[in-house]
Amino acid sequence: MAAHPHPHPHMSESQSPTMHSTPRSSITALDREVQLDEARMETYGGDDPREPPTHFNDDVTRTPTPVASTPISEKGKQKADFVTWDGPDDPSNPQNWTRRKKWIITIMASVVTLNVTFASSSPTATMMQMEPVFGVSAEVSYLVTTVFLLGYTFGPIVWGPGSEVVGRRPVFVVALTLYTLFILGQPLAKNIETLLITRFLSAFFASAPLTNCGGMIADIWDPIGRGPATGLFTACVFLGPVCGPIVSAAIMQSGVSWHWVYWVMMMFAGVVTVMMIAFFDETYAPVILAKKARKMRKDNPDSTVMAEHEDQDWDLKALAKRTIYRPFHMLAIEPILLLSTIYLSLVYGVLYALFQAIPIVFIRVRGFTLFQSSLIFIGVGIGTTLGALIFFFTSRHYPTLLPKWRGFPPPEQRLFGAMIGGPLMVIGCFWLGWSGHYESVHWAVPAVSVVLIGMSVSLVFMSFLTYLVETYLMYAASALAANAMTRSLVASCFPLFTTQMFTKLGVNWAATLFGFIALVLAPSPFLFYKYGARIRGMSSFAPCLDLKIAKQMRAEEDSKGKVGFSQA
Repeated sequence: MAAHPHPHPHMSESQSPTMHSTPRSSITALDREVQLDEARMETYGGDDPREPPTHFNDDVTRTPTPVASTPISEKGKQKADFVTWDGPDDPSNPQNWTRRKKWIITIMASVVTLNVTFASSSPTATMMQMEPVFGVSAEVSYLVTTVFLLGYTFGPIVWGPGSEVVGRRPVFVVALTLYTLFILGQPLAKNIETLLITRFLSAFFASAPLTNCGGMIADIWDPIGRGPATGLFTACVFLGPVCGPIVSAAIMQSGVSWHWVYWVMMMFAGVVTVMMIAFFDETYAPVILAKKARKMRKDNPDSTVMAEHEDQDWDLKALAKRTIYRPFHMLAIEPILLLSTIYLSLVYGVLYALFQAIPIVFIRVRGFTLFQSSLIFIGVGIGTTLGALIFFFTSRHYPTLLPKWRGFPPPEQRLFGAMIGGPLMVIGCFWLGWSGHYESVHWAVPAVSVVLIGMSVSLVFMSFLTYLVETYLMYAASALAANAMTRSLVASCFPLFTTQMFTKLGVNWAATLFGFIALVLAPSPFLFYKYGARIRGMSSFAPCLDLKIAKQMRAEEDSKGKVGFSQA
């Protein structure tokens, strides 16, 4: 897609560079700079293949203007004409699809997300039955969850860049098909090694929707509609792990073999895979335009038209640098990304620690059955749903900021949910520990604590993920990849030590330890709200469009003030 030749749709007439007097040249240059970054967002979303520069742009921020790899059109080929949309209302542009179609695709993506996260926790109820069957210890049986989360860690390295090159649909079709087939190997496994290998591989392919659904939502929704769609998707990220233990405990309580947990997982996966193959359309704009360009060249062999996506040099070295090196390079040098990732890793780890902690609190201490204890996870589901609703209400002011900020308000406006969720995590951990430790305390008291933990998980995740997306914009894919890989790696360790930790320290002190760590990290959103703009201003990867727009507005006010003074 060629750079957008017109002002951004949110820019009012008074903000146009042609309306200024003095200092006209500086304001016009800044406006062009903002429009250039806006065009890059329209073209690539969060998957920009180009690197930011290493120089500072005067006193505001580093300017990540295009620094592209060598375009194919400059490698001895005839100069190409870039194809773009047929006007602002082109129906092939996913942003112009009907609201009904957008919601159908969003719901499908959310159901797929529910399925692949459901698979991560479903086997927790089968572990006690598998231990004598395979002749393994309890610690080895916990690897069934750990290796699945490790698959989540390595999958984004492939599926993120894969969707950039070939689009969302081919990645979904291939990954979900193989994910379903590898689940088939789990109920048929004759030893623990086969089970663990197939669990890892199924998770590797299951990570494709987790990696790409957020980008797919950004492909089709504008900033206003993106909020509810992202809320539904994020809620499913947490409802899946919550539903897993409940369903598997019900299956095990019925007296059938542990194999049936995996058969149910495979049937669920098969249904959603067929649904995606049958009804999911491509949403990634650069790939749609590339398909359009190929059709135009086929209809007219003499045509030199091509898509900008085709003009990029997609060699393996550049792709590896962008998808492997860049995320971890950003993690090392970007304070916002680093602290957000540490916080989300703790929150994600606590969620998976609950799969071992809740049976200890309610089966060992209170004598619940396996199925009765699994029902406590409903509280986590209620909490995550309430958290999503609270996040929606804390974001209601956001659409009103879009006109003033030309569609790019300060990212710190997304942090209000985390300001609520952070303290809730601390309270929930202390509450669970000191009410769950004593059998004399009614079971409903610790059960309520997991509602608070669920609310915290949802609020912190939604706030920080949207904050990262709007902080890094065209580099959001790399930021989210680093975040997802790190938090999955950290969370994969929690099932290995949670049972021993709660057994040796006691429920009270084990949960208190989580609470103190959460207490240390709880000020993060408040610190980012106060100092985030200053930190972003020193970033190599944060475009800081809001800072550029704020500078433009100050220049306009100064210009109007000078005009008014001269007229007086």
